[in-house]
Amino acid sequence: MASSARCADDSAFRTPKAVPVRRSVSNGGIPVTIPASPFMKKLGCGTGVTVYLMNRVGELNASPWAVKKINRKCAAKQVKVYEKRLNEEAKVLKEIHHPNIVGFRAFTTAKDGSRCLAMEYGGEQSLNDLIEKRREDGLKCFPVANIEKVALHVARGLQYLHNRKKLLHGDMKSCNVVIKGDFEMVKICDVGVSLQLDKNMRVSDPKVEYIGTEPWKPKEALKEGGEITDKADIFAYGLTLWEMMTLAMPHLEMLDDEGGEEDSEESFDEDAYYERLGTRPPLDAESLGSSYQRMVELFYLCTEEDPKKRPSASQIVQALESNAPLEKTPCEVIVID
Repeated sequence: MASSARCADDSAFRTPKAVPVRRSVSNGGIPVTIPASPFMKKLGCGTGVTVYLMNRVGELNASPWAVKKINRKCAAKQVKVYEKRLNEEAKVLKEIHHPNIVGFRAFTTAKDGSRCLAMEYGGEQSLNDLIEKRREDGLKCFPVANIEKVALHVARGLQYLHNRKKLLHGDMKSCNVVIKGDFEMVKICDVGVSLQLDKNMRVSDPKVEYIGTEPWKPKEALKEGGEITDKADIFAYGLTLWEMMTLAMPHLEMLDDEGGEEDSEESFDEDAYYERLGTRPPLDAESLGSSYQRMVELFYLCTEEDPKKRPSASQIVQALESNAPLEKTPCEVIVID
């Protein structure tokens, strides 16, 4: 949904007025009650959006929803951009039905007139939040079993998007993976910047922009006129596994010095950072130990600079489900004339 509460919201410091809620109708024709934002618990913030927990009071056995709204602090000139993304996400999510992708619940209007995307919520936290907590607690990388489960379940979600829906997720990263409990469930979220793929797994419209997030972008998405395929998601997927093994953000390791936040900002080498984008970040595989070898191999395969050398989501799922050697999985691009 969104990374945990890093952006402050003024409403958290005000006593909300007793305003009535409004019954709206979702796209499916089901009446939906959307409370005003101050009456919902904030789950977190993303770029331009805030996600709230909506408890559906009064409905028998009703599970809670996660409600995504445009952030009220969003710059006026950016509101239209995020409204378009929210509309696109609702449109895409409504047609998606997969156990490893967060489910659509409603797209409607709140009391304040803002459009809201309601999604399933089962107490999940973003993988990014779990990484941050683990780092703050002084722990090392996640147990290999957790990484392997994330690897398989996210690959299944990507396989569905790429092969069944012909969609590129377009912004794979730990913030867009949610985990329930002790890795009981793993789901992909935030499909608002997804792009249509053609039968050859290329982005079908050359005019559309690959949004992504800088540290997770592959080389082809960083250069002018680079061809974007399903393998852009695979590169970012590989870096997501790297995040779990390092508890760091790709290419920003130079910020993790002991000089404190101010010194880190002053010493940040912007040129070095941009030079590293689209490349494979370093990984101390030896310190991880032999039990992590399979995940290290997968990371290396997925982060090949040449997209043709990266495996497809289907090949990853096949290799992980059958326990086949990853290096023997064919990675050629199959072109359909």
